[in-house]
Amino acid sequence: MVEVTTTGQACGAVVRGVDLSKDMSRDLIDEIRTHWIDHHVLAFPDQKLGHEDLVRVAEYIGPIGDDPFINPIDDHDQIAAIHRKADETGRIFADNWHSDWSFQVIPPAATCLYGVIIPPEGGDTRFSNQHLALEAMPDDMRRRYEGKTALHSARHAYTDDGAYSEKNFQGAMNFRISEEAAEIQSHPLIRPHPESGQLGLMGGSYVVDLEDTDPAETRILLRDLYDWQGKEEFVYQHKWEAGMLVIWDNRSVLHQASGGYEGYERLLHRLTVSDNPDYYVKR
Repeated sequence: MVEVTTTGQACGAVVRGVDLSKDMSRDLIDEIRTHWIDHHVLAFPDQKLGHEDLVRVAEYIGPIGDDPFINPIDDHDQIAAIHRKADETGRIFADNWHSDWSFQVIPPAATCLYGVIIPPEGGDTRFSNQHLALEAMPDDMRRRYEGKTALHSARHAYTDDGAYSEKNFQGAMNFRISEEAAEIQSHPLIRPHPESGQLGLMGGSYVVDLEDTDPAETRILLRDLYDWQGKEEFVYQHKWEAGMLVIWDNRSVLHQASGGYEGYERLLHRLTVSDNPDYYVKR
């Protein structure tokens, strides 16, 4: 029997009573997917998943997506490692608010992250509910953003001068640095969720500019928006366990990594799921 317990925070739920290493019926997939849309972040503790299990579970949500700037692990070409060794002292990867690959023409619907080696403390992932962030936004502030188009790019992260280039980042992460990361993609700053229809904000650190907006005004608008999106009342702070799978909706939440586990290794396996509701409906 599936047991779903909400976190009591701004989003998120814990799902028990499901063994993800086994095939799931269509009815169970439908139920899990409904909870995922409703709660935006689902955590499945106590799972023993091989690489193909992880891919199969992700494909219950949609087709596997493309991770353009992180190379896959050696023994599976669809899975990437989020890895930090015990002796690393530099910047934590993904420590700013973002939605995975929002610079793509169609950004991923979901990210799946599975805990392989989890330190005894620290390393929490924070999720910010962008439907709540929009709903709570004061009218005068919201008017500043309505109708705006955001320009997204990975140029500050994955180009030769980016934060994760070899000269700026040393660590276990296996990046693919490319000038392709400088490309720009536009998305409405406020948009309906493609499945639920609920309006939400689409922002985060990959937003580098606002279309048809004065540069000085853009700097202020993006600073204020970033600060607003990360306010504590919109945030669920997730604590990891080894053997836990987390699936989140990139169309509903931003996320942010945190440190606090100096001297310990941390390893998670990740893949993204393309945003194609028709794939799910037709399966």
